[in-house]
Amino acid sequence: MSDVFDVLADSTRRDIVDLLRSGSEMSVGQLVESLGITQPTVSKHLKVLRDAGVVVAREEGQHRYYRFDERSLSDVQTWVGGVTTASSAGADPFVDLREPGMAVGSVAKDVMTWVDDVMAKIRR
Repeated sequence: MSDVFDVLADSTRRDIVDLLRSGSEMSVGQLVESLGITQPTVSKHLKVLRDAGVVVAREEGQHRYYRFDERSLSDVQTWVGGVTTASSAGADPFVDLREPGMAVGSVAKDVMTWVDDVMAKIRR
């Protein structure tokens, strides 16, 4: 799993994965055109992604077509799946506390008024 994090730590590789996640295959030339970077740079990053199993290549004549392999992130998905957040648990992650806050503030004000009255009587 850490290998996948290392591989995806590079922004260019994440850009390549984003392009390939749509489900379509792309050639190196198409990736070069979409990313606006050189062919050797794209090829270097594709090799890293291919070695990690994040992308797979299909050869057709002199061309290689790459696609994203979603199975490569299954360990990450399993790991993240064990993390429970308020939103994933079905709870609203944002709770409006204005009304309870005003109620607590009102009670606190009443208590302070009562304490002040008691203290005033004790001082007499």
